[in-house]
Amino acid sequence: MPDVPGSRSWQRAFGDLGQGWRQRTLWGYLGWQDIKQRYRRSVLGPLWISISMGVIATAMGILYGALFGEPVHTFLPYVATGLLIWNFINGCILEGAEVFIANEGLIRFLPAPISLHVYRLLWRQTLFFLHNLVIWLLLVIIFPQPLSATALLAIPAFLLLMLNGGWIAMLSGIVATRFRDIPPIIASLTQLLFFMTPIVWSYERLKSNPLAAYVELNPVMHFVEIVRQPLLGQPIVWRHWAVVGVITVVGCTVALLCLRNYRSRVAYWV
Repeated sequence: MPDVPGSRSWQRAFGDLGQGWRQRTLWGYLGWQDIKQRYRRSVLGPLWISISMGVIATAMGILYGALFGEPVHTFLPYVATGLLIWNFINGCILEGAEVFIANEGLIRFLPAPISLHVYRLLWRQTLFFLHNLVIWLLLVIIFPQPLSATALLAIPAFLLLMLNGGWIAMLSGIVATRFRDIPPIIASLTQLLFFMTPIVWSYERLKSNPLAAYVELNPVMHFVEIVRQPLLGQPIVWRHWAVVGVITVVGCTVALLCLRNYRSRVAYWV
């Protein structure tokens, strides 16, 4: 498919992002409707998001805490907070790979920037995150954590999480519309990443093990830690922030380049 003259330009790429942001009333409404539609005719509605998260976090926290000999009052909040962050990351990765494929009808028949669908995905995942945040709040009340002013760092940390979720969805979404084998490959890799990330096991326990150096190569670990450490009142390890900063710059650059070169082809590929 030949390119439309002038379609590959930075002006149009940034214009797509800007136009998509200006339509936040539309993608905000669509994202909220996605959640309401999922729990249509349910008595508790979106509250099931928090309930399911709480049940899973409690079960895994008690089970793995017993297996690893961890105290429940510290390990349960640790696992729950890790799952809270992981669910957001996992949602951005899995749904990002199909963000344009799943919206084929809208892309073909609605003249809208493709970034609108990425904003919609991020907004939906943010709503899930906020629902699940109730579980963290309950656990902090039940098992008091040494929170301090550093807890406010969770806000810029989550904003970084959203920014990275955006470029991942944009990049993988464009590539996956061209190569349909990408979504199942990504789904398999995310399952592996879950067990390689310190969510249901403690990284502190592994520090004396030679494998600890390889765990540091897992980028998801750094994203989890920059949010979890402030939320649990743990000492801030700035190394994680530095790694996330580098990944953010590189990832956004690659995603913007992909948007610049291939945004006009998405409607044909879907």
